Amino acid sequence: MQILKTVNEMRAVSRTARGEGERLGFVPTMGALHEGHLSLVRAAKLQSDAVIVSIFVNPRQFGPNEDFAKYPRTFENDCGLLEKEGVDFIFAPPVEAMYPAGAVTYVSVEGLSGKLCGKSRPGHFRGVTTVVATLFHIVEPDVAFFGQKDAAQVAIVRRMVKDLNHPVEIVACPIVREPDGLAMSSRNGYLSAKERKWALALYRSLMQVQELFQGGEDSAIRLIEAGKRVLAAQPEVKVDYLEIVDPETLDARGSVAGPALVAVAAYVGTTRLIDNIVLTPE
Repeated sequence: MQILKTVNEMRAVSRTARGEGERLGFVPTMGALHEGHLSLVRAAKLQSDAVIVSIFVNPRQFGPNEDFAKYPRTFENDCGLLEKEGVDFIFAPPVEAMYPAGAVTYVSVEGLSGKLCGKSRPGHFRGVTTVVATLFHIVEPDVAFFGQKDAAQVAIVRRMVKDLNHPVEIVACPIVREPDGLAMSSRNGYLSAKERKWALALYRSLMQVQELFQGGEDSAIRLIEAGKRVLAAQPEVKVDYLEIVDPETLDARGSVAGPALVAVAAYVGTTRLIDNIVLTPE
């Protein structure tokens, strides 16, 4: 496994591999890796000849009052995990390599970027699409792997790839959960023991929505109300949103007539967590 720090090193490796006819799989991360990230790596291993994982805590996707400074940075441990998984290359650039001094260019997916998390985190998705577009330009992967937990991010990246004609396939991999249902997240490490228990309200709310849907309820309003009642029963959890939307456009759904994304975000203490499920009519 090689660790690459510069754009030129990454480009040289990528172009050599592509010149040899290898299919390049790419997993972009901000580090602090857990089993969810590793599931993406394993998917990439199955579908690629060479696997590249980036580790870059992207300052442009954090708001002024968010947790950029305290976001967990566990580079040595991350490298050990990736080496065990058989990753070929780690791309770990410094900030100045990704954003040269004076850089003022952003990539923004208008409309979609203001929905779900984009409502309460202005500029967040603009930061995501800017860094992902930059990474795609440097790495030149054939296929890139993202986690379904960040469903809005997946939809926005897919639209960016379509609109900008990036020659990369986007693969969304299933959410990986703890045994009790909590979606794995690097931010779970912020939770105290009590907060960890309170956080399960997000998963319980989604399960309540799914149960009612499977029982025949297809009204988005009634399904959302049921999920919010579960969240309200855990007063320590402060809801940001619980919405039912089209998985591709992120537009609100009035009913579940086709596949629908049920997405929830909430604060547990000072930690903001997200989760989702997809409802599919038979």
